[in-house]
Parts: sequence; structure tokens; C-alpha cells
Amino acid sequence: MHVTALSGGVGGARFLRGLTTYLARTPDLADTTVTIIGNTGDDITLFGLRVCPDLDTLLYTLGGGVHEGQGWGRAADTTAVQTELAALGVQPQWFGLGDRDLGTHIARSMWLGQGQSLSQVTARLATRWGLSERGVTLLPMTDTPVETHVVIDDGEGPRAVHFQEWWVRLRAAVPAQRFVVVGMERATAAPGVLDAIRRADVVLLPPSNPVVSVGIILGVPGVRDALRGTQAPVVGVSPLVAGRPVRGHADACLQAIGVETTSAAVAGLYADFLTGWLVDDRDADTQVPAGVTLRHRPLLMRDLDSAAEIAGEALRLGLDLRRR
Repeated sequence: MHVTALSGGVGGARFLRGLTTYLARTPDLADTTVTIIGNTGDDITLFGLRVCPDLDTLLYTLGGGVHEGQGWGRAADTTAVQTELAALGVQPQWFGLGDRDLGTHIARSMWLGQGQSLSQVTARLATRWGLSERGVTLLPMTDTPVETHVVIDDGEGPRAVHFQEWWVRLRAAVPAQRFVVVGMERATAAPGVLDAIRRADVVLLPPSNPVVSVGIILGVPGVRDALRGTQAPVVGVSPLVAGRPVRGHADACLQAIGVETTSAAVAGLYADFLTGWLVDDRDADTQVPAGVTLRHRPLLMRDLDSAAEIAGEALRLGLDLRRR
């Protein structure tokens, strides 16, 4: 069996680590392969280096090297380089890069500079983290450089800032007027992306941000059409519990596009291809689009076991729908 997932960073990575754990614990599913299509709309160039936050979080989490407390970055990392950059007055300092983490960004930037595609670079990094040994393939959504920018008005008139500045430095406290994905008009799906959706037995949407993670992936030409056309059931996991994001600022993102902060409203964003929707028990009365099967259970990923149980329930829903 083959599972394809569209994922952002921390929440998606923890869910997918839970999925691989569930598969390894289930003998009948142990040979299942997983292809992850990762969001690259968060990508940013810092200190001359190309940083791919969501791809890196997926690599580190699935590879066993993530900083568990943060949910991103490397475990037991140090910050000697960034400290020295600060002493030199090099900006920005609001985005923290650890020393081991910098090794990833240096290698990526060097390989990109040598003419390799982001897909090729990501495959090399995935080898370093042993993803194939876990039956996982990680693909960027596109090899075309794209960056999400946020139009805000912080008292000095409307201006655009990079998504990372709005998310990390401003903590989404300044309301977003709209999101602009720079470069998307030139983007094409990375090699293997559309095929992974079309040939999947089940497609999963982890509890990633529906606007700036999954929503950005859906903006890549061909991806939404592939989801509409796939024979596989498409099962999403709500990123909200009782109308609130479990982590991050999904509520601020939904407000910016005029969508209510409810599991029902998020399901509506996927209504043209969604077939199954997993929500928290507190949202058991969620109204879903016609033709969508609703299932509920506790959705807080407190540890690896709970993440595996949530991912397993999402997969079982997909398999039930496939049998029907």
C-alpha cells in the first residue's frame, strides 16, 4: 500500500512520525510506503543561505534529530555562529539557526548553487536522515523558489513582510491583510508530486495550517486537480480543537482569508476533493460538506503514542472509505 501526505512543519511532522510508528507496529501494514509532499512556501534566504523550515522539520522529526521541546531545529544544538553574527551586527537575529542546523542550510545552498534541483537536494538530505529506511520519500511541492509574503499595516501604511517575519518576529500579532505567494505563477509541481497523489491508495492531510501550509501546496498548479481526480480517499485531520489551533497561528491565517476558525470551515476549504474528515471529540457535531464522512476522537498529540493513535485512526478511515 502507498500513502501520500501533504504536510507543513511541526504539526504535520509529528503526525507523520506517528503514522510511521503506527505502520511499524501493525504487521499487516508494515510494508506500506509513505510519500510526503512538503510545503516550501515558508522558505527564506538568511545570511546568504537557503532555509526550508518545513522540509527541515520533517527531516529532523522523522529522522530522530529534532529538538522535541521546540518541535523544530536540531536537538542539543548550539548557537556559536549566530552569536558571532550578532556580535558583528549581522541581521536578522529574530530567526534562530543552530550550528548543526546551519550545516543543513550550508549543504543545501552549496548544492543548489552547483545546479542541483531542490528535489535532488532534498533526496540527499533525506538519505542523511535515513528516511528511505523507514519507507518514507520526501518531496518538495515544487523546485521553483517560492516565498509567502504577508501584507500588513502596522501603523506605517500597508507593506509586505516575509511570512517568517510575520510568524516568528511579529508572532502574527499584526493582522494579515492578505497573503502573496511570490513565484507561484512560475511554479510547477516537483517531479513525482502529481504521480504520488494519483497512484496513492490513501491521501492524508495532516493537521497542518490550512492556509499557509496545506493551502500553499494546493496552490501549486496541478495539485488540486490531481486530488480531485485521484481514486484514493482523501482524509484530512482538523488542525483545530474546539475552535482553537493546537499550536501556531492558524486562527490569524483563517481570519485573514475571511474563514471562520472552526473545523467545519476548514473542511469547506477542501470540499472539492475531501472524502473523510477527522475531528476532535469536542467537535463531534461538526457539519461537513456533502459526501464527506466524519469521524471523531481526541486529537491532542501529547506524545508519540497518542500521535500514532491519531494517525492510525486517520488511515483506518481512509481504508474504510477505500473498501466502500
